[in-house]
Amino acid sequence: MKSYLINILLGTIAVVSSCKKDEKFVYQIGDPKIELKSAISAAHFGDSLVFNVRVSDSEVALSTLKAQLYFTDDKVTETTIRTKENGDYSGKIYVPFLKDIPDGKATIKFVLQNISQKKTEQSFDIDLSRPDFPYLTLVTESKSYRMEKTGRNQYAAKENFSAEVKGYIQAPKVGEQGNAMSFGWVNNAVDFGSTAEIPFSNSTSGVYPIQFNTLTFQASPFIFVLLNGSLFGRLDDTHSKVEMVLNQGETATFEGIADLQDWWIDPDFFTRAADGVISFKGITGKYRIAADFALKYFVVEAMAGNDLAKLQEDGTGAVWIIGEGVGKPKVSSNQVGWNTDKALCLAPLGNKKYQITLKAGESINTNNINFKFFHQKGWGGEFGGTDVTTSSDLIFIGDGKNGRDSGNLGIKTGKTLEAGKTYLFTLDLTAGNKKAVLTVVSK
Repeated sequence: MKSYLINILLGTIAVVSSCKKDEKFVYQIGDPKIELKSAISAAHFGDSLVFNVRVSDSEVALSTLKAQLYFTDDKVTETTIRTKENGDYSGKIYVPFLKDIPDGKATIKFVLQNISQKKTEQSFDIDLSRPDFPYLTLVTESKSYRMEKTGRNQYAAKENFSAEVKGYIQAPKVGEQGNAMSFGWVNNAVDFGSTAEIPFSNSTSGVYPIQFNTLTFQASPFIFVLLNGSLFGRLDDTHSKVEMVLNQGETATFEGIADLQDWWIDPDFFTRAADGVISFKGITGKYRIAADFALKYFVVEAMAGNDLAKLQEDGTGAVWIIGEGVGKPKVSSNQVGWNTDKALCLAPLGNKKYQITLKAGESINTNNINFKFFHQKGWGGEFGGTDVTTSSDLIFIGDGKNGRDSGNLGIKTGKTLEAGKTYLFTLDLTAGNKKAVLTVVSK
């Protein structure tokens, strides 16, 4: 019985194998043919290239016609047409508008396939060139500006602009098969096909050109800020940052900010001499310096390696403030509150001491505060009411029963901070993180 079953199984396998061989034998039969009926010798980048072809197969029904566009050996686009019957077919294939690709040759390939999967191909070389736009348009929320041609692929609108201009760029249709195009802001760069606003920025308001190159996608102006030769990286429309080592006492040379004299300079980290020269005041170390163009000041934060510094068990590192009634450069416009992203870094003085300089009526409220010290920029370790003591006659430490939560600072009843006077808050951790001593001195 077993022998009989095995013979049947082997016979079945032989039949299946024979069928597969027969299928391969009849595979890809027929005589598909392509005849190009329209001239396609040239096109612009960004065109929708129209083609007309006649297709036929005298033996087997047709299936599909594919039009493929190649830049060198790379297929960049493809369109497929169902070809159920012999006859004439028309279609379009898009020619991508890519940056940094000069005028040159491309190949359009037609691939016709019948239902037995037999194919025939025809290829044609075409000349591709970048469209010579007569003008571009800068589109902003309130107004559109004509960008005149100033050179090959180069355009500019020179107007009385504000220091910040947000808009995208439109290009008109060129040629019968051309398409209107747009250029907008994608991943901190200008890119094709977007209408997201480009954040142009100049050092001052006034008459200046906004420019764009349709070959390289390079645009200007954008403010480039440097500190001692190190370039700030863009964070968003109004913020950029740099991370670097700063040495105590060295000159801090800022470049790219025309109105630097109007910026607020944090007295905990910088000094500005009468002649305008700025020097770094903090202890030598690595810092993150963020430029806030809206509020016109630099946020300085201590770092440890590639991360923001945290308080260590031995009292070194950094101390941060989170809470109400305090904010730089002005509490009225930039209060920290309980938003940990705005936490203030105390300036490390060395020897496990940390300091923040606050001006009453400007960076600290005169009559109401409710903030505390933290081990990091965010929630986590913090200084509770039993971790900090002070002998100040102005400031008290909350214990949860005296009007403030544990560790939160308040102004004593009947006391106020004198408007216009500067107060130095110094936290001394030399006795340990659980035995911090806060001193508050006016000057």
